[in-house]
Amino acid sequence: MAETQPHTGAFSRPSGGAPGAGGDKRGPKRGPKRGANGGDEKESWVPVTKLGRLVKANKIRTIEDVYLHSLPVKEYQIVDKFLPKLKDEVMKIMPVQKQTRAGQRTR
Repeated sequence: MAETQPHTGAFSRPSGGAPGAGGDKRGPKRGPKRGANGGDEKESWVPVTKLGRLVKANKIRTIEDVYLHSLPVKEYQIVDKFLPKLKDEVMKIMPVQKQTRAGQRTR
């Protein structure tokens, strides 16, 4: 018979016991913390949509042009560029109920 050796298969844990303890070489569990860029988020905006690229290149100069052609605004930076003084305000929060077979669900 073969000698018994410790199992080192894919499901074994590092010597520390818990995942992420000591011998885990997979790196950090999460990405960078919020606010790690120092607040210069507006300067580092990389547009994803075609509308975003046009706005950043100053090809579209007003929000009226966006709505005139019925273009969907999918990036908040577009609105921030055209309306820099716009602010959000919560007016009222009310619970709503949805009737399910098991009863009511409140959200």
